[in-house]
Parts: sequence; C-alpha cells; structure tokens
Amino acid sequence: MMAVNEQVRIVIREFNANKDCRQVEEVERRCEVGPSGKLSLFTDLLGDPICRVRHSPAYLMLVAEIVVGEESRGIVGMIRGCIKSVTCGKRVWRNNHDFPKLSHQQHLPVFTKLAYILGLRVSPHHRRKGIGLKLVRKMEEWFRENGAAYSYIATENDNHASVKLFTHKCGYAKFRTPSILVQPVFAHRVKISKTITIYKLTPTEAETLYRHKFSTTEFFPKDIDSILNNKLNLGTFVAVPKGTFSCINEFLTNPPESWAVLSVWNCKDVFKLEVRGASRMMKGLAKTTRLMDRAFPWLKVPSVPEVFRPFGLHFMYGLGGEGPLSVKLTKALCDLAHNLAAESGCGVVVTEVASCEPLKLGIPHWKKLSCAEDLWCIKRLGEDYSDGSVGDWTKSRPGLSIFVDPREF
Repeated sequence: MMAVNEQVRIVIREFNANKDCRQVEEVERRCEVGPSGKLSLFTDLLGDPICRVRHSPAYLMLVAEIVVGEESRGIVGMIRGCIKSVTCGKRVWRNNHDFPKLSHQQHLPVFTKLAYILGLRVSPHHRRKGIGLKLVRKMEEWFRENGAAYSYIATENDNHASVKLFTHKCGYAKFRTPSILVQPVFAHRVKISKTITIYKLTPTEAETLYRHKFSTTEFFPKDIDSILNNKLNLGTFVAVPKGTFSCINEFLTNPPESWAVLSVWNCKDVFKLEVRGASRMMKGLAKTTRLMDRAFPWLKVPSVPEVFRPFGLHFMYGLGGEGPLSVKLTKALCDLAHNLAAESGCGVVVTEVASCEPLKLGIPHWKKLSCAEDLWCIKRLGEDYSDGSVGDWTKSRPGLSIFVDPREF
C-alpha cells in the first residue's frame, strides 16, 4: 500500500541489459497490439532491445521508469538513439595540388554529425502524460553532449501522434519523404538476363566505388567501411553489360557507359516481422499461391510469402548507377537480391530510396506492401552551428538520391 506522502516520479535512465530486457519486451508487446479486425505488423527483436542501433558508431537506449518513493514500479517507455557522420551537402574543390587525380571543380562531400531517434515507445496506459517528450529531450541532451549538429526521425505520414510530438512539441520539421519498396520472395528463382554480367566486389573494392561515386550523396555515411565490413553485409554487386570490364580499377578509371550497383544487408539476423489480423480466407489464398508457385515454377506465379508467421528480410542499400541501361541493370541486381533472400528463407526484400530516385523504375515491388511516402523529420540541435557553404541543412532542397544506412532500417 502506497503511503500518502510518497511521491510518484518518472525517472529517465540508461537501459540496463542485465535487468531491463523482460520489462522492455513487455512494453514493446503492449505497444504493438493492433486494431481489431485490421492487419498489423509486429516486430520481434529476437531478445536484443538495442539490435537496431548496436552497429552504429555511438548509440544509447533510455528507459522511462515509474518510481514511488525509492521503489521502482516498472518501465513504461523507452527510446533508442545513435550518432554518426554523414554527408549533408557538397562543395567545390578548386585547388587540385594535393589531389592531382581530381578534375577542376570536383565536388567534395561536406560531412556533419547526425543523430537518429528510433524505437520510441510509451505503454498505452501511460500515454498523454509527457513521458514521450521527456524521453526525446533526454536523448537530445546526449546528442548535444556528443557533438551532434542535427537529429532526425523517421515515421509514417499517418502516425499523427508521432508527427505531432516531434513537429509541434520538439521543434522538428518535415524534411524528406523517401519511398519504402517491398518485394515478396517467391518460391521460384528469378531469371537474370544473360546479356548482363554481375560482379561481387570485396569490401575494399566496394568502399572505393562508393567513396568515388556516392560520397556527395545526401546521408552518405562517413564510416561506409564499417558497414561494408560488418558481418551482416552480404555483399556489394555491380551489374554491367556483358564483356565491358574485368576489374574494379578498370571500372573506376574507365567505367562503361551503363552500370549499376547495390549492396545487401541481412536484417533476418537482427529482427523478424509478422503480419497479424489476417482472415482465414486471406491466409488460405496466400497459401494457394505458394503451392502453385512450388508445383509449377515455370509459370512464375507471383506468390505471397508466409508473412503470417515470423519472417526475415534482406535490405538493399547503396543503389546507384549511370547510363541508358542503368534501370535494366538495377532490375538485374534486384533479381539477384531476391534469389539470395530466397536461399536464406526470407519473406521479403526491401529497399528505401528517394521519392524521385531515377532508378526507382528498375526496383521490383508490390505497391500494396510498400510505403510511397515515409516521413523523415529533422531538427538543428545548435542554433549557432553552420555547415559552411551548406548553411542550415534543414532548409536545403532534396536531391535526386539519398543513401539509406542499413544499420538504421
């Protein structure tokens, strides 16, 4: 029984893996109860609450705990955050004395320290009490202490509570609206044109290519080498018309007119998803398409994978290319990624690209599974901060492409 003079407080503290895991998982479970009669997507973090930030250069998880007097009454909320250096713009390098290989007025990246907020959860019974706001502000304190210049979040356009919290109460502004494209993994392998050659690059070769071709792309991570050498990275692949080049050095010095590149990240070993709330009829129809696809693979039936049980996914990132055949070459790389996912037992292949990405036409996806406009909101953490020639990044216009970090998907 609580004494009359005992004060009820909300304490924001760092997550303790030794004692908090069970309570955090319970809050996650309560937050993911979907509306009755509707489809809902559930996430299983496989017993590791910090799995989606663990591979970032710097990360933190905070929990909100109810404390009565000196006694803890349980965790009611949590938030994750991470910090890295990314490209926020570009500048012209006019003096090529130190870089003789650079042509006159070569563009060089402008990096900034960017923080990312994800996994904000508040137990349904404790909402509308300012707990989410306290968690965000405490996380932003850590961002500032560690030199972050900007903070951003990703949310659904129709998540009105989240959008209102960040834009109305926390000072974030709507910034970018990339597209999340989802392709089911079929029971049959997808054929790749014999007129296209696909090379798998070593991490060192991939780093050379990405820094050479994409370092000025918005959100490009300065530590791209850490991503490419991570055990979750399944490889970087380049597609070119057959017989156009034999090694990466030749590609960089004399690239073919058309080429495309992408990398594949193994999210299956980080978390799993599950669609709940489907009717028996829907499940039955989906199963029928899979049976047809397995029995008659030459018909190439677009079967629905088993998404009504926990399933994994592969994430395609670092997509890019040039030339008149780049869309076709991108399609071949996506087909390769599909076949890799099938071999790993994944349910879907996913990517996220800028809404105006030129290569979007070459990325197979189902519109009903995809999200045409994910919403990214951004905030400048230091009013006196400027990225030199870039100025205030939050006011910049979007480019044709963005580089989505697979560690944060």
